[in-house]
Amino acid sequence: MRSARVWGALLGVEQAVVEGVEYDEDERVLVARVRPARRAVGRCGLCLARARRYDGGHGRRRWRTLDVGVVRAVLEAEAPRVSCRRHGVVVAHVPWARHGAGHTRAFDEQVAWLAVRTSRTAVTELMRVAWRTVGAIIARVGAELDAAVDRLAGLRRIGIDEVSYKRGHRYLTVVIDHDTGRLVWAGPGQGRGVLRGFFDALGAERAAALTHVSADAAAWIAEVVAERAPQAVRCADPFHVVAWASQALDQVRRQAWNAARGALSRRTAGRAGGPAQAIARARYALWKNPENLTGRQREQLAWIAKTDSRLHRAYLLKEGLRHVFAVKGEAGRQALDRWIGWARRCRIPAFVQLQRRITRHRQAIEASLEHGLSQGLIESTNTKIRLLTRIAFGFRSTDALIALAMLSLGGHQPVLPGRNTG
Repeated sequence: MRSARVWGALLGVEQAVVEGVEYDEDERVLVARVRPARRAVGRCGLCLARARRYDGGHGRRRWRTLDVGVVRAVLEAEAPRVSCRRHGVVVAHVPWARHGAGHTRAFDEQVAWLAVRTSRTAVTELMRVAWRTVGAIIARVGAELDAAVDRLAGLRRIGIDEVSYKRGHRYLTVVIDHDTGRLVWAGPGQGRGVLRGFFDALGAERAAALTHVSADAAAWIAEVVAERAPQAVRCADPFHVVAWASQALDQVRRQAWNAARGALSRRTAGRAGGPAQAIARARYALWKNPENLTGRQREQLAWIAKTDSRLHRAYLLKEGLRHVFAVKGEAGRQALDRWIGWARRCRIPAFVQLQRRITRHRQAIEASLEHGLSQGLIESTNTKIRLLTRIAFGFRSTDALIALAMLSLGGHQPVLPGRNTG
């Protein structure tokens, strides 16, 4: 009896009786013959409800468990089927493994813990499993954790965005909690239907409790938020708004470069030289923030101010819009008023069009100035998801990638088997 308890502790077997242990010379594996404890017998593998025995199933089967030293170990037991009133005929529950899995709970938890904290090679070589098997395990562990933890509870201020995870326009829609910094939801795809899936999971009562939603200017996000959480204040992301100005500036720069290039003599046509070459080289100087400019880039901007007043005016407009978000609050609103008037009269088509776009989104921009919400946190999350995407290359489904992201960034991570969760 004492030996059985020792083997049970070594193999991570709970609510089970170890009947015997032997070493299989042919397969070089330690085989522990086990059976469920009396209180765990005769339960549905899906809902754990009591059910009558249906038949013996396909006989004895094995579950891979944690290695004992350097030796692979498996559990071997009967796998009868039961007749459940809710789920019909299913394989009976075994306390040491999840339903339908070929690995024990301890093995799954060890793999999931390693996948979150170590490299792909470390997981596969240490646990001696294929990477696709790791993906299936992560999906199982993540699904069980999601069922036990309500990630959407207490949401007040959220951020919504999309992140590309694969070539061919494959996206994930992600939602973060601004108050905790955690990833709370992710779904495959983008668009109104996917985002409505989040609000379906959230429920009408909790959606009504949302106070702020930060997002870029995507129309599909604004429409769904207005439809499902009309009371929430929608905040435009300052980074995206300033990026619009950078795009308008680059459009003006290309026009200036083309004009300078066209002014070259026929002998030098086709080659960028003189002013055209100087404008091309000033590209990064125009993009960078003034405080980050090098000495050489400051000289390039000074040359543009002397030789191309239109391009220099476009640069000042870009910096003026960046100043709006730097000062924030009431000062930011006043600066935004002045900037819109300036851009409306600037006679630069790209910035005239930009001020019209900003006027359309002015309410969301002013909310961002007042409440200080941005997409910085969610952009950081997206960067981490892109890293996880490279790690998760080879997973069979998007579910495994989402499970890995939720385990890594959702605030509720798997615990090493045998460790105290407190």
